[in-house]
Amino acid sequence: MKKIFPLLAIIAIVTSCKLSNTNATGADNKELAALFEKYYDERMQLFPLEATVNGDNRFNNLLPADFTDSYRSKIKAFYTKNLAYINSFERENLNANDKISFDIFKYEMNIGLEGLTFNHMGSSALSDNGFMPFDQFNGVTLMLGQMGGGTGNQPFKTVVDYDNWLQRATAFTAWSDSAIVYFKKGMAANYVLPKALVVKMIPQMEAMVTDTATKSLFYEPIKLMPPTFGEADKQRLTDAYVKLINEHIVPSYKKLGLFLKNEYLPKARTTTGINALPNGDKYYTYLVKYWTTTNRKPEEIYNTGLAEVKRIRDEMEKTKNEVKFNGDLKAFFEFMKTDKQFMPYKTPDEVLNAFRNIQARIDPNLKKMFTLTPKTKFEIRQTEAFRAASASAEYYPGLPDGTRPGIFYVPIIDATKFNITSGMESLFLHEAIPGHHYQCSLQSENEKLPKFRRFIWYGAYGEGYALYCESLGKELGLYTDPYQYMGALGDEIHRAIRLVVDVAMHTGKMTREEAIKYMMDNEAISEDGAVAEIERYMVYPAQALSYKTGALKIRELREKYSKQLGNKFVLSKFHDEFLKDGCMPLEVIEQKMDDWAKRQ
Repeated sequence: MKKIFPLLAIIAIVTSCKLSNTNATGADNKELAALFEKYYDERMQLFPLEATVNGDNRFNNLLPADFTDSYRSKIKAFYTKNLAYINSFERENLNANDKISFDIFKYEMNIGLEGLTFNHMGSSALSDNGFMPFDQFNGVTLMLGQMGGGTGNQPFKTVVDYDNWLQRATAFTAWSDSAIVYFKKGMAANYVLPKALVVKMIPQMEAMVTDTATKSLFYEPIKLMPPTFGEADKQRLTDAYVKLINEHIVPSYKKLGLFLKNEYLPKARTTTGINALPNGDKYYTYLVKYWTTTNRKPEEIYNTGLAEVKRIRDEMEKTKNEVKFNGDLKAFFEFMKTDKQFMPYKTPDEVLNAFRNIQARIDPNLKKMFTLTPKTKFEIRQTEAFRAASASAEYYPGLPDGTRPGIFYVPIIDATKFNITSGMESLFLHEAIPGHHYQCSLQSENEKLPKFRRFIWYGAYGEGYALYCESLGKELGLYTDPYQYMGALGDEIHRAIRLVVDVAMHTGKMTREEAIKYMMDNEAISEDGAVAEIERYMVYPAQALSYKTGALKIRELREKYSKQLGNKFVLSKFHDEFLKDGCMPLEVIEQKMDDWAKRQ
């Protein structure tokens, strides 16, 4: 049985004396390593969905409502305790690796505690807002479908796996009831989602309601049941899954759908940004800090966005002139969106094979630019039908033990309308190789890092690096077709536009409709695509700022060291050094890279 000590007693113990440390040039500090190990284990139990994503299967049966007041209190106590622990170490007496771990850990505790001062803040990256337990883009309601279909992060290999899912999915009834309670708390506090988004959530709930259990997405694991299971287990699990779907899954989704439609939608707001909500301005400033890992002010980021949009538009004009198109950029965008020559595919397999061809083409040059490469396997898959309509192309990290590959998901609703000028080459560099697959895999594979660092995520580092990878296209042998280069510029301006519209919406400069128009005026995007993007930023404030902020910092560092080191600068060594120690705040990675440059 685990002993639980009162929080104040723990703080008193760890602050009353400084723990022993190794010499700055010596071995890793054992007490610090023990702290990190204990933190990771406790964190996984508190955030079991995060544990499942990380491949830690100890808590695959749990589904807490981690947006509730009582659960947030647990999280606050957890962060407070660990901040006291980390402050008991003398940073200057630690070795280089431990110093980085110290800095990241302390940052994590502080940023987590600051977030919990906002009553509506969710308690983890995998939970949503306290007063908004889910939306059309985030939350357990969508995650449950991805996990419970039998091919996602939740394993279905053993009888224990199947029983774990039964327990987790059964808890969805209590989770959804709690979600309704907290939505109602938000309604009472005038803290509600925009109407335009709630309208999208209702059909997502209704799509999970089936008249028979065997038609349900959640019946898929039964169809995929391993033949090694005994007949008694097969029958027991089949019966249990039918009961689960009929008595828990379907009624819960049905209840959520009816609540959203009949009670929540009439109370939803017509405003766009979170500045319209109580304490919204302060919350947005915090989220800008959280997602960019900088102290940059929203106005400064907005101005950077405007400047980047202008710079990239100028480059687009050059490309348009190169192909001798007669007309302005907007007409060129329309031509690229609608001309049949840019939609050559007939089947989803043809689309997926085109991405596989990109992988084959970059491989020779990739080896010159990266010497550190992951062991984790990689696959390209079509996004599941139930979420394809509202999904973007995305990467799901694999596991270093080989039990799960890194997956690049491509949503293909209609292959005949899949447009090659959408930036297929840049998309692959970002979401797949050498973007997220290299970065996430190398991080999780590095056993020299404490576990909390092997699975940690910072958008400014991770998304910033992936966007930086898009800029490597010409060096990797891509972007030889001007239309593909135009697609890459489209992807880049898309991230610059985000700086403008995200800040503008959440500080009251733009409405949803104005943001959609600004996006369509400045890039080759369909109205449906622009709507989906803008509505994503509405429920995910400041997350979209992380990409360009991080990419600009990486490019700045590369140019700085190239000038400083001259002939001693080797691009592959720069990339390897940037990737080898995993995700960290931008301030921490800059200090690490400065130290690396001094050693060259």
